[in-house]
Amino acid sequence: MAPRAGQLGLQGLLLVAAALSQPAAPCPFQCYCFGGPKLLLRCASGAELRQPPRDVPPDARNLTIVGANLTVLRAAAFAGGDGDGDKAAGVRLPLLSALRLTHNHIEVVEDGAFDGLPSLAALDLSHNPLRALGGGAFRGLPALRSLQLNHALVRGGPALLVALDTALAPLAELRLLGLAGNALSRLPPAALRLARLEQLDVRHNALVGLGPDELRALERDGGLPGPRLLLADNPLRCGCAARPLLAWLRNATERVPDARRLRCAAPRALLDRPLLDLDGARLRCADSGADARGEEAEAAGPELEASYVFFGLVLALIGLIFLMVLYLNRRGIQRWMRNLREACRDQMEGYHYRYEQDADPRRAPAPAAPAGSRATSPGSGL
Repeated sequence: MAPRAGQLGLQGLLLVAAALSQPAAPCPFQCYCFGGPKLLLRCASGAELRQPPRDVPPDARNLTIVGANLTVLRAAAFAGGDGDGDKAAGVRLPLLSALRLTHNHIEVVEDGAFDGLPSLAALDLSHNPLRALGGGAFRGLPALRSLQLNHALVRGGPALLVALDTALAPLAELRLLGLAGNALSRLPPAALRLARLEQLDVRHNALVGLGPDELRALERDGGLPGPRLLLADNPLRCGCAARPLLAWLRNATERVPDARRLRCAAPRALLDRPLLDLDGARLRCADSGADARGEEAEAAGPELEASYVFFGLVLALIGLIFLMVLYLNRRGIQRWMRNLREACRDQMEGYHYRYEQDADPRRAPAPAAPAGSRATSPGSGL
């Protein structure tokens, strides 16, 4: 029995070691998961969860809530606030460094919603239909380095973007900001003012270009490198307004890792053409009455040459078809030419016969008698 017990104990230790050595699995949907350096990943049902869970141990390092119905994140929601207006709360999760709150139907984030999380370095609020964001929503996150708001700002409108500018201002340590899929028509000014920002993700938005002010804001004083910019899958308008962006891209290609994926959405002549393949000197506005972004057109160049080539190919095709028609109807054409030649010959023979008749003096008509002379018969003897 003793050897068997020892064998079972050894197997148990091996299983525990294997479990600890494997990376934690992602949290299943409609669950909340938490883990720490001495805790195995645990998961509990979160489908009916309407406020942050209270059973997270104080030494947890990461917390993931997916598929819940949080709707409103009140002040100090993760620091022991009761969710009924009591905002006085202490530090309940002092070691929490990563908080993921995706797909939780969050619509409102109040001021101080993340108070009491002094060690939080990564916050993910992506895929939530945010409508309102407090200007002090992130005020209690002095160590925050990564903030993800992808597909979270679409329903809020301009007021939410103004609130976002206010909420981003105190995040002095922020390194990574994700704003993909939010239908943004401009870059948030507060994001461009973050001194330590290293990467700004604005893919899948509604940016038609970057203005001179935005490009200047991307360049920092003192020669410090500005943030990397992910800009792909935006409806860029490639015209005169794109000249500053094109020049900036060519001087700082390493700052835009997806620069080769940038393609034109307008004008129609340049649809889906890579932005970096354009010649900045040839980009011009179509007319002086264009809007601020400019109604663009590229001067006659490769497109015009392509039009001439296409026109030549069409003419060549028409000529080839004409020659094929002639070849297929060669017998009829020969018959028609023969009939035409015979008709011409008959006509010329008629002209020739009449000419011979007129040239024979014996067949020429007698000249008319002069006026006043008397006609005499042959036998009159006169």
